[in-house]
Amino acid sequence: MKVDPGSEISDVELLRRVGGEDPDAFLALFDRFSPVVLGVLVRLLRQRASAEEVLQEVFLQVWISAGSYRENLGSPRTWVLGIARNRGIDRLRRRQSRARREEATCRRAEEEAVTSDWTESGDRRWRVQRAISSLPPEQRACIELAFYADLSHAEIAARLAAPLGTVKSRIQLGMRKLRRVLAELGDQSGSAVAIR
Repeated sequence: MKVDPGSEISDVELLRRVGGEDPDAFLALFDRFSPVVLGVLVRLLRQRASAEEVLQEVFLQVWISAGSYRENLGSPRTWVLGIARNRGIDRLRRRQSRARREEATCRRAEEEAVTSDWTESGDRRWRVQRAISSLPPEQRACIELAFYADLSHAEIAARLAAPLGTVKSRIQLGMRKLRRVLAELGDQSGSAVAIR
């Protein structure tokens, strides 16, 4: 039976029909609730593309779980928004977890660059110290906190009261300058020094 989204049929009856696997009822429910669900997801995720992906997941779960809806636990709108909230939070957690993994990978690469074999000999340590002291103070502070105090980018940003992006840029620029200065110092002494 074709269901008009603007019809007088109640949300509860519509959801009951979706639980009975009525595709027309599902389309009507989607038309009725998707604008508000998408709005909530956009506010939560702050990325429309992610919100649209999660919207699809939400309504897939509605289709699968509509039979388990119980009217005494809340309105259909509240039930659907609860599913959306849970799916949105799951997406945020995955995004944050991925960002932490990427930051850890970047940090390990930077640590390897600074702590590679050129720090072993006294001469090389002297060159490293000289190269670090040649950095602008804000870059030097970030690099020292990252490699000597073993702080994450976020911890450095908090300690220096600087934006996270600024801290990452300072470390990246500082590492580039360190590579150049160490290469110059290596050329002067006759041995090549490289930072990966």
